[in-house]
Amino acid sequence: MPVATQASLKGLTPEQLAATGCRLCLNNTYHLGLKPGQAILEALGGAHKLQSWPHNILTDSGGFQMVSLLKLASITEEGVRFLSPHDGTPMLLTPEHSMSLQNTIGSDIIMQLDDVVVTTSPDHVRIQEATERSVRWLDRCIAAHKNPDRQNLFCIVQGGLDTDLRRYCCEEMVKRDTPGIAIGGLSGGEAKDAFCRVVDTCTSMLPTSKPRYVMGVGYPEDILVSIALGADMFDCVWPTRTARFGNAITPLGLLNLRNQVFAHDFEPVSKECSCLCCLPKDKGGFGITRAFIHHLVAKETVGAHLLTVHNVTQQLSLMTKARDAIIEDRYPSFLRKWFDTRYEASEIPLWAIESLRRVGVDLLSTVP
Repeated sequence: MPVATQASLKGLTPEQLAATGCRLCLNNTYHLGLKPGQAILEALGGAHKLQSWPHNILTDSGGFQMVSLLKLASITEEGVRFLSPHDGTPMLLTPEHSMSLQNTIGSDIIMQLDDVVVTTSPDHVRIQEATERSVRWLDRCIAAHKNPDRQNLFCIVQGGLDTDLRRYCCEEMVKRDTPGIAIGGLSGGEAKDAFCRVVDTCTSMLPTSKPRYVMGVGYPEDILVSIALGADMFDCVWPTRTARFGNAITPLGLLNLRNQVFAHDFEPVSKECSCLCCLPKDKGGFGITRAFIHHLVAKETVGAHLLTVHNVTQQLSLMTKARDAIIEDRYPSFLRKWFDTRYEASEIPLWAIESLRRVGVDLLSTVP
């Protein structure tokens, strides 16, 4: 899912976002609750109308702000007290208020309010407290949710890097029988092998009939390995953020188009890409060259806009190819080909090799 935190994907109109193939984007409850605020959202009829987006929206509950805005927040059993980053106004976000906001926003998938602790925290007591509190807060979210017939509430599994806590949390969350289940609290600086161990632990305990959503994951390697471990959904700001720094996602890795070498490169950003930026004019695209992007980067915002279109399209295309490979029962060979294209055999990350071996995929095998 592309991340449109404040009901806008930076640099793109809703029509441009839809043209990338996106049919589900993420908004943030905390930020929309501050601005434009619940009263305006209610008067408008929700976030779909606010951003003129006819497709699906998932709203994060605001729990992640416990980590990202920790200096502005204090956490108790009641909820989370924030100071607005806009004007310093106090705000109390409880499970009930998070549900009320998300019901007003009208998102198609809504997330429980969870207690989030950064994975690198050494405070095991605090991690256990947050895990148990997230279960209690889910019960309060379920009780407060007013539109279960049209808004799908996902629970969020917490537990840091402690696989026993993760197992406990999975057991409790599965009992609540929510329409989907998220694995939260990752992508906080932990080692990749620890990340994979947590994902594998959780997905092995979650029902296969419900979507499993690993929150905050966006690097292609992380996504593809997580899919092999049993995950279905992902979100991250990385594709759009890296575009604003002049970086293009390609099948061979990142291209830093700020580099002088691209000043005389008149090829498209990626020949294999079907986005409007890369397609030639005779095929309905803009026919943009690497040289033009190089010229624009750090000077004109349109450069970031064009790379955002490209990067979002690349990520969605990768997910489509992965889905097709699964349906056609060739995902292991798809993985081997993808890593072979991107890396020399000696350079494939060890964490990816070992994590995939645990689920029967050998990246170093020559078997097609």
